[in-house]
Amino acid sequence: MSENLDKSNINETGKSKSNDSEQGLEDAVEGSEKALQKKIKSGSPSTRRVQRPHASPPRFVTVEELLETAKGVTNMALAHEIVVNGDFRIKPVELPEDSLEKRVKDIVHKAFWDCLSVQLSEDPPTYDRAIKLVGEIKETLLSFLLPGHTRLRNQITEVLDLDLIKQEAENGALDISKLAEFIIGMMGTLCAPVRDEEVKKLKDIKEIVPLFRAIFSVLDLMKVDMANFAVSSIRPHLMQQSVEYERKQFQEILEKQPNSLDFVTQWLEEAADDLLSQKYKNALPAGEGAAGSGDGPSPDPVEVQNYAYLMLLKWDHLHRPFPETVLMDHSRFQELQLQLEQLAVLGAVLLVTFSMAAPGISSRADFAEKLKMFVKILLTDMHLPSFHLEDALTTVGEKVCLEVSSCLSLCGFSPLTTDKEAVLKGQVHAVASPDNPIRRIVESRILTFLDAYLASGHQKPLPTAPGGLGPIQKELEEVAVKFARLVNYNKMVFSPYYDAILSKILVRS
Repeated sequence: MSENLDKSNINETGKSKSNDSEQGLEDAVEGSEKALQKKIKSGSPSTRRVQRPHASPPRFVTVEELLETAKGVTNMALAHEIVVNGDFRIKPVELPEDSLEKRVKDIVHKAFWDCLSVQLSEDPPTYDRAIKLVGEIKETLLSFLLPGHTRLRNQITEVLDLDLIKQEAENGALDISKLAEFIIGMMGTLCAPVRDEEVKKLKDIKEIVPLFRAIFSVLDLMKVDMANFAVSSIRPHLMQQSVEYERKQFQEILEKQPNSLDFVTQWLEEAADDLLSQKYKNALPAGEGAAGSGDGPSPDPVEVQNYAYLMLLKWDHLHRPFPETVLMDHSRFQELQLQLEQLAVLGAVLLVTFSMAAPGISSRADFAEKLKMFVKILLTDMHLPSFHLEDALTTVGEKVCLEVSSCLSLCGFSPLTTDKEAVLKGQVHAVASPDNPIRRIVESRILTFLDAYLASGHQKPLPTAPGGLGPIQKELEEVAVKFARLVNYNKMVFSPYYDAILSKILVRS
């Protein structure tokens, strides 16, 4: 595959992706377990400050400034997406069937190909449009070549010599079918393996106009393949430059929109206050006043940042604006939050089940894994609007009782009594409530693990999973790795802003 991309295609697909990223941004804008559980509350703002941040002085901006800012945000979001999202792919533009744009496109294309068909049907045929198409195909094929592809470049230039083709057309000696045959063969040489079948089908098309139309369709797909190949090739190099690039872009946005750190400031203030008032208060001797009065120790800036990131995993996305510096990862933090909520329910169900089962079966790895797998399956759609957690946990309770009784019998123990089954089903069903004590303990331990993971600097071995989380440790570590990757990259880009804000906040503490 070649790194020489067709520029017009890259611009077009890049704009499409950029627009999607920009729209996503616009949509987005709309020491103990008990201590940690109290510190991070779902969507509950600090009692010491209002929901809205302190407003910056009003400033009028021109339309040009707004457009330039939007462009900067779009470019920054696209670069960020390429670096952070390992699955980033440019996709062919597919217009909705009933859209005006698609109808106009179809009409224009039909008119063009009908006109070409009329020209080739004349006696003698007129090849003006066909030769122009051959010229476009030639430039596209050349754009796929690497600098070292000298032989292929010479072949394309020699066979698709437009001056020679015009002379042959004028003298009635042009064999358009032979040119098409050469083009298809060259496409087969340059295309990705995934396009072999499409190129092969071109050989079965005998009529010139449908053949040219199909050739351009496959070439468009090849351009997308080349664009994605280029993205994967430049990603390691882009990673080295993206931190400075994103910081520079954000600084330009900040200069045009000075209030672009208001929600970040509120976010960090709340994190610092929570740490100071809840964690450090416990370290003060009785009678010396509450934390935050200036008598207690000041939180460490790194600890405040890590705690602030943990707050994002319990964020009320419907009622609280997301901090500006993590806005491009809004959807990723939401996804992590949903995964952790599902893990908390899964962990709570397993914890309740194993506490009721005999030690001989709760320690069996095969039983624990089997139990975990079917509970995970039943909770797969947990965050869909149509999903009813209470109904699902009723089914889970029934299945858990059957599995536990079956395993007890296989191990030579007495199956669960009717009373114990009723208790187990009730405890499993109770996990549906966010205020369920078992579920809150599991959530607290999950956050404790993530906090320890961030604080460890991701050194191996990984922090030990808190008690009761052993069955979900694998899933928890996978989430921790994703979470840490987002946090680390965000810190690298925006740490100067965080340090400046925290230096002011912690001085006041």
